[in-house]
Amino acid sequence: MNADRSHLAGSERILRTDARRNRERIVRAAREVFTARGIDAPLAAVARRAGVGVATLHRRFPTRDQLVAEAFGEQFGACTHALEKAIDDPDPWRGLSALVHTVFALQAGDRGFTQAFLDRHPRAAESTKLDEAERALNALVDRCRDAGMVRQDVTSADVTLAFLANAGLVARGSVPRSASARLAGQLLRAFAVSDGSPLPPSPALPLRPLLSGTVRSAGPDPVLRRP
Repeated sequence: MNADRSHLAGSERILRTDARRNRERIVRAAREVFTARGIDAPLAAVARRAGVGVATLHRRFPTRDQLVAEAFGEQFGACTHALEKAIDDPDPWRGLSALVHTVFALQAGDRGFTQAFLDRHPRAAESTKLDEAERALNALVDRCRDAGMVRQDVTSADVTLAFLANAGLVARGSVPRSASARLAGQLLRAFAVSDGSPLPPSPALPLRPLLSGTVRSAGPDPVLRRP
């Protein structure tokens, strides 16, 4: 009897370990596939990369949104932390600037996260958190405006538009990451009443290869030759 119980307990531990490893493989594979192909990539491709069956994937993550949220949980957490830091900063303009630069950098670092951050409807369980984040962003911009740090017609919607603009830049897939930092600086300067802080360096972006799709990154900040 005791031997049977020990055997059963050992088998259950093995099953739990296998389930945990499968979950970890699925999440890692999803992050890689979504980053390379976008969050609408076939889930079968995620399953193949993870080395599991599609049925196993669906048992662990019944919906695509759940898988997306888990795959990019670290980045979403970083955004939440950046917003909390911005709200806690006694200087609202410094807080807003840091928030925009942080989110832009996260977007530039991961195409899949950029799409997840802006394009996909969240899980119902996350809707309350998103509502709280929206209220916090509204309050942050209001503080900047009340302190005379941004123009009176600037709203939190302008910050959202900035994130959308950077998403379009990231989706191009052929510009250096420093372009996102430059764009953040330009947009923040447009928001500000007076901000003398220097802009990040301008990346080399010749117009012709950019429009023809021939710009290719040769590292974090490539030097491009004239066409």
